[in-house]
Amino acid sequence: MSAPDSTGSAPDLIAANDQQTRAAAQLRTTTAIRERAAALLARARAGESAWFTVHDDAMASAAQEIVATTRDRYPDLKIPFHSRWRHFEAGGIDRKATLDGLLGDAHAPARARAWIDLAVVSVLLDAGAGADWRYTEPSSGKRFSRSEGLGVASFHAFMGGLFSSDAAQPLQVDGMGLRGLVADRLAESFQVSEANPLVGLQGRVVLLRRLGEVLLEQPEVFGASGRPGALFDMLVSPLGPDVPPTATVTAHDILSQLLASLSPVWPADNRLGPIPLGDCWRHGAVRGEAESDGWMPFHKLSQWLTYSLLEPFQWAGVRVQGLDALTGLPEYRNGGLMLDSGLLGLRDPALAQRTWLPGDELVVEWRALTVALLDELAPRVRALLGLSEAQMPLACMLEGGSWAAGRVLAQRLRGGLPPLSIASDGTVF
Repeated sequence: MSAPDSTGSAPDLIAANDQQTRAAAQLRTTTAIRERAAALLARARAGESAWFTVHDDAMASAAQEIVATTRDRYPDLKIPFHSRWRHFEAGGIDRKATLDGLLGDAHAPARARAWIDLAVVSVLLDAGAGADWRYTEPSSGKRFSRSEGLGVASFHAFMGGLFSSDAAQPLQVDGMGLRGLVADRLAESFQVSEANPLVGLQGRVVLLRRLGEVLLEQPEVFGASGRPGALFDMLVSPLGPDVPPTATVTAHDILSQLLASLSPVWPADNRLGPIPLGDCWRHGAVRGEAESDGWMPFHKLSQWLTYSLLEPFQWAGVRVQGLDALTGLPEYRNGGLMLDSGLLGLRDPALAQRTWLPGDELVVEWRALTVALLDELAPRVRALLGLSEAQMPLACMLEGGSWAAGRVLAQRLRGGLPPLSIASDGTVF
């Protein structure tokens, strides 16, 4: 009798692939994010976390920090979504109006494609800039740093056609334009020099070039030229050149498509067999079905991108529903709020002196607790402000809000540095 094939029979391999596909699909839902984050929070409240303690008596003061920051930033309580478009407004300048002027009388889908192209490439460039980098806007003379500087710099790079392969059509992003991007051109656009260094310049170029490849590999989603803005056509499917007045899309549909199409872009090597999982990490206490067991998903950058695409869909006349299906963003400002407000404590204060990696269990748990606590803070913040869930969805609390309060506390306590040091490639933090 011949020995069995050590690689497994074809039916066994098909069954294994099916299990991995189902598990990956589950890990790409915000339901899985919320359920697993809530379970880790319950475990930490029970005193079973190796890393954190939970102090619910600080919940009221944490909510008050968010409320105070929100009232300071938006006294009229007309709070926009937390999105990349806020950075395009840095310095009180309406840069979208400049873009819209150049788009002229283009119909709604064409305008939406340009808005989405800009948002996608700008979000992917929104990694930590470093303490020494600044961008001086030629048209206004204003100087910007951090996320605002990266947003303004990427806006002008887009306006100048840096990401387009067609000189006659500069206001677009396409696969060939991204694949041909070189570090020197990005450095020039972002005013990088020895005296003005930008952290991770080469890594940003690699990420954008990889994006170009992924866009061109999926013409059924992004069209023959590989434009991110083709997502609009796929999700809305307009009849003719105008958006139907009844067109709707859910926030989670946008996220699901981004996760399905762009997962190969992220450099994190987290996989189920051949399937890339992206911002999804191992934690020994996370329970789930079959091969999803032990994985804690976040998809922070994809959700940040989704938040940044809500307005382009709305501006084009599409009703976006289910905003609170998305979760809070588990990054170092929201996470910092949890530690700096006293809602979370480190079991060992010495842990704050180390530098951690995104896949370390402490970081995975910190991010999960942040997601769960943001959900618990949201109704408290709304009650204090006298706003309903419809008036202040989670996207607005983040903007008002929790992210900014995390930055304020960090500035007050450590000159702006986060409470934990994370060595990241920029796709997580």
